[in-house]
Amino acid sequence: MLQVRNLEVVYNEVIQVLRGVSLDVPKGSIVALLGANGAGKTTLLRALTGLLDVHGGKITKGQVLLDETPIHTWRAPRIVAAGLGQVLEGRRVFSEFTVEENLRVGGHTRSSGLAEGIEEIYELFPVLRERRKRTAGYLSGGEQQMLAMGRALVAQPTYLLLDEPSLGLAPKIVQQIKEIIVEINSRGTTVLLVEQNATMALSIAQHGYVLEHGKVVMDKPAAELLEDDDIRDFYLGRGDAATSYRDVKHYKRRKRWLS
Repeated sequence: MLQVRNLEVVYNEVIQVLRGVSLDVPKGSIVALLGANGAGKTTLLRALTGLLDVHGGKITKGQVLLDETPIHTWRAPRIVAAGLGQVLEGRRVFSEFTVEENLRVGGHTRSSGLAEGIEEIYELFPVLRERRKRTAGYLSGGEQQMLAMGRALVAQPTYLLLDEPSLGLAPKIVQQIKEIIVEINSRGTTVLLVEQNATMALSIAQHGYVLEHGKVVMDKPAAELLEDDDIRDFYLGRGDAATSYRDVKHYKRRKRWLS
């Protein structure tokens, strides 16, 4: 299990972003982490994967546990080797490399079986096989997202952290990404899915957390979050909280967890 316990993160020794965050990601599950821009979602992923120092961040309190082993003091290469992989927001492929070169970079921690690992990625993402000699920068946004996911999976992570995989993609491609995440999970990889597309995330997750202003404000099974009035009003765009633009401007009801 991947566990976060009472985690606090500060940037540049001044700005506190995470304020006592705790969550569990059981093996074999898909867990959704929801929240608006600035809620602290990406900061939490950086804390899990040892990337805070690159951005001037520091864990000031709390722990990250991977299968009961504290890893919050480890550097990123050791965390990857231990089985934690991340797909960064915005895809971040090596745009001047070919598709296959990107995958080889992702598998640099493997001691053997790289060719077999890349073949498994081509089976999971057939379009990447077709594009394997193409320069990554010329792929579509959806293809780049698949490449970013494939690059992380080549390293054979036990836990895969996905940061906004649907961001900027057309609805048809979002559906494909959703199905791929389910397939990845069915093959034994545990997924922590960070998303603003709450409907997509909760439809495939077993459990969900809502992060606001650096705090977990709600923690429920995903099916219950989908039916929660506040989640539906503020994250799923239900639309019945206000019936006109005039009503929207004057809609003052606060989320009950902030009352």
